[in-house]
Amino acid sequence: MTTDHLSDDEPAHAESPTSSLLSELQLYGHRPFQDEPDPRPLPEEPVVRGALADIFDALVSTLADTRLEPDLDDLLWSTVNLFHRTTDRIERELDDNEQAQKRSQREQDGSEVKSVELERLLAEGLTLIERRNAFELMRDQAADLFETHTGSMWRPHTGSMVNRRNLTAAMIDSRDFIAARRRADTEVMLPSGPKVAFTGGLDFNDHQAIWAALDRVHARHPGMVLLHGGSPKGAERIAACWADNRKVVQVAFKPDWAKHQKAAPFKRNDQLLEVMPIGVVVFPGSGISDNLADKARKLGIPLFDFRKGGGA
Repeated sequence: MTTDHLSDDEPAHAESPTSSLLSELQLYGHRPFQDEPDPRPLPEEPVVRGALADIFDALVSTLADTRLEPDLDDLLWSTVNLFHRTTDRIERELDDNEQAQKRSQREQDGSEVKSVELERLLAEGLTLIERRNAFELMRDQAADLFETHTGSMWRPHTGSMVNRRNLTAAMIDSRDFIAARRRADTEVMLPSGPKVAFTGGLDFNDHQAIWAALDRVHARHPGMVLLHGGSPKGAERIAACWADNRKVVQVAFKPDWAKHQKAAPFKRNDQLLEVMPIGVVVFPGSGISDNLADKARKLGIPLFDFRKGGGA
């Protein structure tokens, strides 16, 4: 009679994908943003208020009238700061998400994979905003409780304390104030609406063709913003006059000759395309116009090409 024995040196068997997934779920629970946004709801505001009140009451009732009472204010301050730091961390994640969205927008090639990835990033961004706002609410409620128990206003040691949900600010750090003022000044110069780029040569002066082409694009996109190279004559000058007449906002991307010298027009083309226009109107011109059209085509931006009698 023979008996099978397991060998002591038998190699370990690989874990199946299903087993691995179940193990991760047991260890970590739901893992948002891997395949879809976290579907679970945010906590209700009354529940949050009650929980925070219980936390503060428990600390105060436990430490008051004991030898640890001198440390109570610091503990209560740190409790508020816990929510404040969480808000800052989520804000940094939001910054990363914004950059990822911009990269994904530039990489759009019409494929379903790229489109789904952008949709995922947008959903992730919305969830991060909701989480940030929720923790801001918790921080503000905790700060009110801190004031109730200590008689002092809660303030972060560094940075700002801003509530975006209620559009109020208890304190703004000077560095944040300066940066925000710069952003506000810049945003005035960033008009909303679909961006349409235009390029053409200095020697192309067919007013009727340019106006007719831009009128056709404008009819499709009434709120359009015209981007062009700001040339003092030729096709781009005619396009600028059209924008003035039609009351269309225009942005002139002029080459920075002092900084980039001979490469200035091509660097300008890159900067213009970073705005991700919905299309580029192309009229006959030099190699600079062709360069803009070629780069736009590689990025998947539609061309309204009038160089060979074609058009939108």
